[in-house]
Amino acid sequence: MAGGKVSTVAKPNLRNLLQNNVRNNLGLAVVLCIVAATSFKIFRNDVRKEKYANFYKNYNINAEFEKMRQKGLFDSC
Repeated sequence: MAGGKVSTVAKPNLRNLLQNNVRNNLGLAVVLCIVAATSFKIFRNDVRKEKYANFYKNYNINAEFEKMRQKGLFDSC
């Protein structure tokens, strides 16, 4: 107390502290879930759907059946 002034520390704001923290954390969680779901759809599901579409566009089921039949994979054919 060199100058005769006493410094005071501001009181912490404790009123509605839990509600404010829950609201902020819940909002952040919702935003992160939306971002994660959207990125999962774009980077995994859409790419996978495109690969399946390209595969079945050129897929000949009769030719595959004949290959398997000639290899002897079926007992009834």
